[in-house]
Order: sequence, then C-alpha cells, then structure tokens
Amino acid sequence: MVVLSQPVEHVNFPAIKSCNGNSTHIPVVDLSNPDAKTQIVNACQEFGFFKVINHGVPMEIVTKLEAQALSFFKQPQNHKNKAAPFGYGNKNIGRKGDTGWVEYLLFGTDTQLISQNSLTILPNDFWAMVNKYLSAVKNLACEILKLMAEELNLQPKNVLSRLLSDKKSDSFFRINHYPASDRNELGFGEHTDPQIISVIRSNNASGLEIALKDGTWTQVPADPSSFFITVDDCLQVMTNGRFRSVKHRVITESLKERLSMIYFGGPPLSEKIAPSTSLMQGEESLYKEFTWGEYKKAAFNTKLAFNRISFFEKSPS
Repeated sequence: MVVLSQPVEHVNFPAIKSCNGNSTHIPVVDLSNPDAKTQIVNACQEFGFFKVINHGVPMEIVTKLEAQALSFFKQPQNHKNKAAPFGYGNKNIGRKGDTGWVEYLLFGTDTQLISQNSLTILPNDFWAMVNKYLSAVKNLACEILKLMAEELNLQPKNVLSRLLSDKKSDSFFRINHYPASDRNELGFGEHTDPQIISVIRSNNASGLEIALKDGTWTQVPADPSSFFITVDDCLQVMTNGRFRSVKHRVITESLKERLSMIYFGGPPLSEKIAPSTSLMQGEESLYKEFTWGEYKKAAFNTKLAFNRISFFEKSPS
C-alpha cells in the first residue's frame, strides 16, 4: 500500500536483473480441501505467500472489472491525469521518492465516499463493479483468516477476520497497470505490505517475484483464474514472528502489459496490534504493542524497501 501521488509525464528507469527464470514451487491451497487450514498455516510459516484455488469468487466479476480498468488505462495521458483526485497515480510511488514503471488507481474500500464527478472520467459502471469485486475478495480474505485462526487454535474463531469485517476497517484497493516494456525494468520496488493480509489477482502476464527465506528471489507463475495471498506486517506481529511478511516486487519481463488488482485488508486505525497471548506459550514478545494508525504513519514515512517492523521490535533481553 502506498499513498496517492501526482502523476508525472516521464521518468527514466534503469534496467534491473530479475531472477532469470528461477521458479520455486509456490504453495497452492484448495479451499475445498478439508486440509486447507493446515496448508494455509504451513504456507504462511514457510513462504508468507500462497495461491488459492476453488476460491468462490465469480470470474465474471473479475474479468468485467479488469476490462473496465484496462479501458481506463488505454485512455490518453491527459484524460487519465484528470482522475488524480480520485486515486490515479503515474510512476511516483509514495512520499519518499520511490518510482516504478507503473500507473495505478488507489482508494479506500468505502467507494461510496468517492465523488460522483469521477464517473465522467472512469469507465461506466466502474464503481458498481468495484463494489461487487471488493465484497467477494473481502469474503475470501475473511474465510482464509478464519481457517488460519482455527488451525492456530485462536479464540474466538473470528479474532482475525473481524478486523476486516469491522465497519471502521482501514482497507484499501489498488489496481496496478504495468505498460508493455521490451526490457527488464522495475515495475514496483521490493517491499512488504503493512496491513494484515493482501489478496492479489493479475492477468496472464508474469512479473511478480517473492523473496524466499534465504533472500533469493523467485518468480510467481501467472494464473489469472486464481488469487495470491500475502502475509502482511501486522499479521507477522500478531503471530509473534511465526508467519513471515513476504517481501515482493514486480519486474517488467516481456512486451505483455500486466494488470493486477490488490485488496489490502487493514484493521481499524485505533486497533491495537500485538502478539496473540494464546500463541506465546511462555515465549517473550518480539514486538512492542502499537495501533494500526501508528504503524500506517511509519509505513507512509519510509522508503518502500525499509523494514518498518524494526521500529517496533523489542531489544533482546
């Protein structure tokens, strides 16, 4: 997640070395499988990342929203620039000078608060389709968090999912468009997501890479019919480091444009984030307690690649 930025017309991007086709087996979780909850926890501990199949999200909604987004991004630049007040950004990422070969739409998940003036700039029926999509992926995220809590023996079962279903949940939705490029360029720099959980869906174009425990990068094969889940910073803290907030990036690799849609599931701003006492089992907490609002501020005021969790780590006793 990043803050909105004003569009710029041109930035020179250096070529970047990708992982040269290295591809590790990405965990796949079939939500129709009785062992799904165990698979989810194992994937969160080892990778902080997994693919979900049989997810229940209607693909008709996904493809319609993708088509509407692509229609917008194909518009002339001067037309797209008019959408800056409604979440459009180009090249600039965040407040600290990060840039990438990307343009995007970013807004809070309460789209009812967005001005109706944006309807003359964005595609017809865009917000209606966004609301349908967000409802489906939020339900998916909540289901995954419930299965996670059940496997970890957390009580109540909705102890994690309630943070997303709360009316004051501070969640965001982002649509990233990476225009076609004939060389390996940095689309979106390496980072972790600060929230609890992120749900990613992309078209049939590669480019997403995740960092493994040993620091090496591996490609994530494209799969437009599935969703990818990332463990985010707050979930790492809530599990006292059992789960790993995965570092990831996007690199342009071909002449094919990439479109990704990401739901960032965040808690209310006042929610206190700390390791779950039921998971501690005599362990010492690795992190200081903080509110999501405090962590969000820290995230906004650092470079993409900065290890934000370090601000809230406890010193070894």
